[in-house]
Amino acid sequence: MRAPTGSVVGLCAASATMSALGMAFLGYWGVHEASPWHWPDVVAVTLAFLGFAALASTPWIVTTPVENESEERIVAARRAFAIGTALIWLAALITVIS
Repeated sequence: MRAPTGSVVGLCAASATMSALGMAFLGYWGVHEASPWHWPDVVAVTLAFLGFAALASTPWIVTTPVENESEERIVAARRAFAIGTALIWLAALITVIS
């Protein structure tokens, strides 16, 4: 099996960075506050957790062994990263608007 290079390393690092930014957002936003949650809060947290799941699956998708060396999983990993990033940003947008 080849050592990861190029897009593989970039996608793994970018997904870890976006996960850290998402966690910082949730900590700053105040998920742990004692006040009752409203429906926009639940939607924002749900979107954020779905985004974390997509971002966490990115390194797994891109490093999954394939039968043929010419087939790479970069496209699927890029989609997972884009979806995860979009969901985190959408969650942040919902908290700013509401």
